[in-house]
Amino acid sequence: MEGLPENVDSKFRYVLLVAKRAEQLIQGSMPKMRSRHAKPTRVAMEEIDRNQVKWQLSPPVEEPTALETAE
Repeated sequence: MEGLPENVDSKFRYVLLVAKRAEQLIQGSMPKMRSRHAKPTRVAMEEIDRNQVKWQLSPPVEEPTALETAE
């Protein structure tokens, strides 16, 4: 891999996406494409590199503070 895929904005996000997709594959999810790789992490990397995995950012959820929940 030379650089980040176009749809990924940071290395950190790329690692999170690959880890999440690899975990799905380990749990039994079907690969979205045929790959020459056998390891789930490499399959996940290839899927994300080829934009086969759809994802989106959601706004952060603010949790109530202790003072707000005590009222």
